This record gives sequence, structure tokens and C-alpha cells, in this order.
Amino acid sequence: MTEMMTSEKAHQSEPITVPAFGYELIREILLPSLLGKETSAILYWAGKDLARKYPLQSIDEIIDFFNKSGWGSLTIKDESKNELQMELTSPLISERLQKKEISTFQLEAGFLAHQIETLKDVIAEAYEHPKRRAKKVIFTVKWDSKDSIE
Repeated sequence: MTEMMTSEKAHQSEPITVPAFGYELIREILLPSLLGKETSAILYWAGKDLARKYPLQSIDEIIDFFNKSGWGSLTIKDESKNELQMELTSPLISERLQKKEISTFQLEAGFLAHQIETLKDVIAEAYEHPKRRAKKVIFTVKWDSKDSIE
């Protein structure tokens, strides 16, 4: 019985992986089919909602969340007083940008907007800038220091 419990615990600690095909099938085919023209807007607000459910305490935690969720490798490219530029890369993003004429990264943008709002205690918005040739997505998160969350 101890052997069985030990192997169960070992199995539980292993990360569960999902084939990229299944993930892309839901994200790139099913959701746009269900949501239609509102796909981008709904995904942005869904990203904000996910951020509320998974509040993070630092940029490092946000980067880690992106890795764990399979969204890709997120890095900070530039930060100024009221703006943050981040770059997102992954083999999946590269393939998506090569194969699909239109791809949206609004789920990630909404998630970033809300996380930065929480970290900086100001209203923030995030914008996606897919770079097809470079096979990456740049996110610009902007805020106004005077526009604090009440």
C-alpha cells in the first residue's frame, strides 16, 4: 500500500501536458466560431478575469505564470514611467503567426493589463503587436499615474 501511495504522489507532482493541437483547436477554431466578431473583446475581458482569479505579486510571478500556462516566454523589453513593453515568444506562437492570417493575443493582453493594474495600483491597458516576421508578440501596457484604482 505504501508503494501505491508513493507512486500516486509521484504521479500527482508530474505536470500534465496537453497536445498543442488540442489547445489550438479550442483557442483558434472553437472560440472564434462561438464568439464571432466579438472574439478579441471577449478574450481581453476574459484575460482580465483570469488575472483576478490568479492574482500575482510581481513581474517575475507573471513571467512564471506565462511559462506554466503554456502562453510562452515573456520578457521585459523596456519600462518607462507610464509604459511597459514585453515580448512573448514560443514555438506555438511562431507557428500560429506563420500559419494564420489573423491571430489574437487579447487573452494575454487582458491578463497583463489587470496584473499591472494590481501591481501599480492604477488603471492600465494593454495592446498587442504581433510581429509575424520576427515570430513574436510585443505587448505595450500603458497607465496614467494619476488614474489610481479606487
